[in-house]
Amino acid sequence: MPPKIPKVALQPFNGFNKNAAKRSNTKSHTLDRRRYISAYGYTQAKALVYSKHGEPKDVLSLHGHSISPSHSTQLTLRFLSSPINPADINQIQGTYPSKPPFTPLLGTSAPAAVGGNEGVAEVLSAGTGVKTVARGDWVVMRQTGSGTWRTHAQADESAVLKIDDRAGLTPTQVGTVSVNPCTAWRMLRDFVDVGEGGWFVQNGANSGVGRAAIQLGKLWGYRSINVIRDRPGGGVADLKRELKGLGADVVVTEDELLDRGFADKVKEWTDGGREKVLLGLNCVGGKPATAMSKILSANAHLVTYGAMSKQPLMLPTGLLIFKNIVFDGFWVSRWSDANPEEKKRTVEAVLNLTRAGKFRDTPVVEVPWGGETKEEELKEAVQGTLEGFRKGKGVFVFGDT
Repeated sequence: MPPKIPKVALQPFNGFNKNAAKRSNTKSHTLDRRRYISAYGYTQAKALVYSKHGEPKDVLSLHGHSISPSHSTQLTLRFLSSPINPADINQIQGTYPSKPPFTPLLGTSAPAAVGGNEGVAEVLSAGTGVKTVARGDWVVMRQTGSGTWRTHAQADESAVLKIDDRAGLTPTQVGTVSVNPCTAWRMLRDFVDVGEGGWFVQNGANSGVGRAAIQLGKLWGYRSINVIRDRPGGGVADLKRELKGLGADVVVTEDELLDRGFADKVKEWTDGGREKVLLGLNCVGGKPATAMSKILSANAHLVTYGAMSKQPLMLPTGLLIFKNIVFDGFWVSRWSDANPEEKKRTVEAVLNLTRAGKFRDTPVVEVPWGGETKEEELKEAVQGTLEGFRKGKGVFVFGDT
């Protein structure tokens, strides 16, 4: 007879099965590494968890547990790739508006949450009541806060969105589509009709959202003014060439944006102002955002989706009174949770462009996560997201776990 293992849950929210995981207090079982299944049918899993808020290097730990066989409408998932986004770090630090609750049901010594909000997983098995996905399908999470920095999970069928066509796509491409490209798509489409030949301006142009906005705007006939930070020790010229290669019309530094004569340059680029700059995308805040808002045309929208400078957005009242500029905010997490079907359509549309070679991936730094990967390696990858001028977005890529 196999030893009895007390039940605990992997996640108590967003569709994750409350009776999915079992904490093993016995000696480890022999694994069939191709299927990640123990001799008693339990999938062996590991997750990066935290039991209090703080710096990732101080509060994250690698937790091992077992997941019971899927049943009813439950799915057993194996994650393929999971990116490390700034919002994930903010959640761990406790500074993000939405925070997954700490639960005692994870089988950890103290109530804990699993890090990560984005990623793609493969369906390993499905309960008899599952109708919309099958073994081998790729899925993304329907809502944020599900905890994606883990090798395996068990989720309800209702908690995932199936990728209808994964042909020609890599796990990293699919695993990174739900946040940055969706953010860029919705901001370019949902606030104002820029129109073919119209202009938008954005800061943070080298970010994942910025790169996506450049490419989507180019495909839709928009023209763009793109603001980047100065690079200590050089590299600005190379970055400008790179972004123009993606489709950027104009790329300037923050110093150039703040120069007194910048408005005159904008007039030159926009045919004396006859071509309108109807949209601004702001993820920086502070003086650069104020300067950017001043070059917007009348009745334009400035959409703020981040505040990397941690400085407030200071707005001259004349922009509201005389130019009727509209100031909006956009939070992709809230949009995704409220519009899951539209999220699926947006994801599929971006992936179709990727497959056709019309949309390039954001640069990434893959972080291998295998069965022998040490906790410190994973924590260092997460902490490294806080460093400036990185080579690319960190992405956990799961191997033989």
